[in-house]
Amino acid sequence: MTDDKIQAAMSIVLNAGDARLANKDALEAMAQWDFAAAEDKMKLAHEKITAAHKTQTDAIQEEAAGGEQEYSLLFTHAQDHLMTVNSEIVITKQILKICKSLDARLSALEGGESHA
Repeated sequence: MTDDKIQAAMSIVLNAGDARLANKDALEAMAQWDFAAAEDKMKLAHEKITAAHKTQTDAIQEEAAGGEQEYSLLFTHAQDHLMTVNSEIVITKQILKICKSLDARLSALEGGESHA
């Protein structure tokens, strides 16, 4: 495995890991009804997962263009990590929508007092 491939795999793991942490922070903010903080953390999670995905896409495009690639357990792990975190982010986005909708409904029932 070349140094470039190791660096690419580690870049994917690190960026996806940062995205996972931001996603977790967003969930914690939602638990406190702090939707502004949750949205900020989701924005960071999106930026980090996008960076990880770009690194993966670059590697795939290189191989598709005829570049020599050997199997790498590290790169496979990086891709698995990327896709798992991406799924977590998709679910968290839906949870945020649900929480905001629930807060709006509670606010209407309680006379306009938002929990956020």
